[in-house]
This record gives sequence, structure tokens and C-alpha cells, in this order.
Amino acid sequence: MSSEIEKVLCLIIGSGPAGYTAAIYAARANMKPVIYTGLEPGGQLMITTDVENYPGYPDGVQGPAMMDDFKKQAERFETDVRYEIITKVDFTGPVHKVWTEGGTEIHADSIVISTGASAQWLGIDSEKRLMNMGVSACAVCDGFFFKGQEVAVVGGGDTACEEASYLSKLCPKVHMIVRRDEFRASKIMQERVLKTENIIVHWFSETDEILGDTEVTGVRIYNNKTNEKTVLPVTGFFVAIGHKPSTDIFKGWIDMDDVGYIKTVPGTSKTNIKGVFASGDAQDNVYRQAVTAAGTGCMAALDAERYLTEMGII
Repeated sequence: MSSEIEKVLCLIIGSGPAGYTAAIYAARANMKPVIYTGLEPGGQLMITTDVENYPGYPDGVQGPAMMDDFKKQAERFETDVRYEIITKVDFTGPVHKVWTEGGTEIHADSIVISTGASAQWLGIDSEKRLMNMGVSACAVCDGFFFKGQEVAVVGGGDTACEEASYLSKLCPKVHMIVRRDEFRASKIMQERVLKTENIIVHWFSETDEILGDTEVTGVRIYNNKTNEKTVLPVTGFFVAIGHKPSTDIFKGWIDMDDVGYIKTVPGTSKTNIKGVFASGDAQDNVYRQAVTAAGTGCMAALDAERYLTEMGII
């Protein structure tokens, strides 16, 4: 176990669109950023195939290729990219302390948190096997690919209702698979779904298996009251049972909501700890898009630069 202590002007934790954008801005401001990629370098886009809604890629781009572009741009300005995870933090003083999995202790004058969030999945084999081949956790990202096709959405909360409503404008029929006999969503979202003619709600229903070899050809559901099984002829299957922000190591230090999303001062990336800023899906439970994550990464770097200037550090 190393006992080395390293001093850093700007430490970025996480390496999706938010983290890399923060690094680009911080590096160009001569803040000498060090970025720790975490368990999933590149974030959720590393498991995304076609990205067609990010500006600047007129022909679309593969998620991993886009993240490689972000990384190269950050490294062009001499960002120090490290493939390791942060395992512990201590935000008691003006100098923020973190520890890497290798035992290195880092003292950072400013920190940008961009650890992202992960979609929650059902945990069935066919879901993993058909990921990005008809199985998705984001209708806004992937719904366009299923225009004119029959699709299914699993979930009963606000997210599921929003996804179904969005898809109903693109698809002739949207099946909602709901485990209970009622939604968990807000009243207004429930009403919107129930008033939409091409959304069919399957109550007391759970997913038995997603069908297809190399692409989704249907989903077999079962009624948890009668055990009756039904096959829905869908080509798209959207999982909308929630996201979990990757913020556990900051609990007890950073203010969060009940789910674990970091709370920021409205209109900024500032957290309750001076000198610690949050960006991307770690603090965004509404939009969760690559382009909005990149925008908040920019905000975090600019906020960090102003903080370091005000403190007389740079």
C-alpha cells in the first residue's frame, strides 16, 4: 500500500461526456486537471452503439468512438488521464482528500464529480444478450430507430410513462408492462398515458423473456395473478425502472436526494462543499443526455476556475 501524497489543482472523478468536457475546459485554463476514469471509462456511452443526436456528428457515431474522441481532445491539452478508481474521500477541510484503489492519497484544491449513473436492469439473460440489438434504457436516445414499429416499455413510474409517451409519437403501438394494478407515476403522467390510444397497458405483468437471436422479435410476459403467458410482437424493448447514480463514496459529505443524485445550487455546479462541483448524470435525474452532461461538465470547470481564482490559488 502506497503512502504517497500528491497535490492536484483540479481533480476530476469520472470520465463520461461530463468528465472529459470538464477536463478540456480545465486544461485550457491551465488548471492541470487529473482525471480518474473509474470502473467504466467513458461511462454509459461505452455500451451504446449508434449515437445520432449529438451535435457535430452528421452521420452518427458509435458511443465508444465518440468517447475516444472526447478523451483525445482532453489529452491534447495535457489532461492526465488515469485508469483507476477513487475509493474514499475526506472533505473536512479546505484541501479535499481522496484515496485511489492503489492507496495514493491526493490533496485536491478543487474537485469535479462526474461519476454518472447506471440504468437499472431486470437482470434476465435475454436482456443482456440483446443489449443494443433492440433492448435499450433510453427512448429519447434510441426511439427514432424504432419509428413505425411496435415496442414495449417495462416500468410503472414517471420515467416509464415519459418513455411510453415519447415512443407513442413514433410508434403505432406501445405496450407498457406494469407489475402491479396501478402506476407509481404522478397523476398527470398517469392520465397522459391512459388517454393515449396507442399505449396499451398490461397490468399485473412481468417480463418472462425477450425473444430473438440477433435482434428483438418479441417479448413473452406473464400475468403474476393468473400465470398466463402472452407474446407481444415487438422489435424494441425499453427498460424504464430507474437509474442509480454512482455517488456512494460521497455519501455523508455531499448533499443528495433520496435516490443519490447530488444536489447542486440551481444554475451552477456547486455542491454544499466549497470547491467540490458536480456534473453529468451524477446530478441530473431529468435529462440524462450526453449533450447535457457535456454542458454541465463545462459549467463545473468554469465554476472550479472561478473558485480557485477567488481563493488565490491560481
